[in-house]
This record gives sequence, C-alpha cells and structure tokens, in this order.
Amino acid sequence: MIGKLNHVAIAVPDLEAATKTYRDVLGAKVSAPLPQPAHGVTVVFIQLDNTKVELLHPLGEGSPIQGFLDKNPSGGVHHVCFEVADILAARDQLKAGGARVLGDGNPKIGAHDKPVLFLHPKDFNGTLVELEQA
Repeated sequence: MIGKLNHVAIAVPDLEAATKTYRDVLGAKVSAPLPQPAHGVTVVFIQLDNTKVELLHPLGEGSPIQGFLDKNPSGGVHHVCFEVADILAARDQLKAGGARVLGDGNPKIGAHDKPVLFLHPKDFNGTLVELEQA
C-alpha cells in the first residue's frame, strides 16, 4: 500500500536557526519558509536526492506543533510521511484493519498541495504517520 518515503518532519523551536544549520552546516538545499495557516505551521523543505526533510514551526494560536514543542522544547521528529497511490482506498483499507485516522477521516490539502491524512501514533509504534496521495 505505501510507496516512497515522502518526508520526515522535524518540529523546531527556531525555524531560522534550524534552516541555517541544514543550509550552512550540512550544505543542503532549503526552500524559503512557507506559511501554512490551515495547518497552523510554517514549513521549510530540505531537498535531498531521495526524499525531503520538513522543518515545522508553530504558526498562530493553537498550533498543533506548539503542543509538541511544549513537551519537547528542543524539537524533534514529529512525523513520517509515506506516499500512497489512492488516499481514499488506503484510508478505507487501514480503517478496515483497525487503524485510526485522525480528524474527521477526510483528506485535507497538505503543504505539497496534495491530499493528506494522519494516522494515530498508537497504531504505528508511537509514530505519527502522514499519508500523501502521490
């Protein structure tokens, strides 16, 4: 069902400092910050040959990333994102197998302008999993 690893998302308390680390210390190609008000985050994408790293920083009141950073003040891995060919078929198959889809169960448009869903971390060894339609 799952395809390629699309990205690993890292919540960061200081987006500018984290961007500089990846760009200046590691020599990575990084995007400009992209505000995503619908998701309560600002993101920076780090382009790698085989995948991406997504830096997440809180945007606005009630950002879900702020809660993560409150528990993990230094930041850390927030989620992994896998590609799927058909997000609705994947959702239905996962739900039939007992996995919990977060939110109302309907895909939302993610930072890559593609439909995404999140799966409950308790069903995936403590890891928040995002599915993105390829």
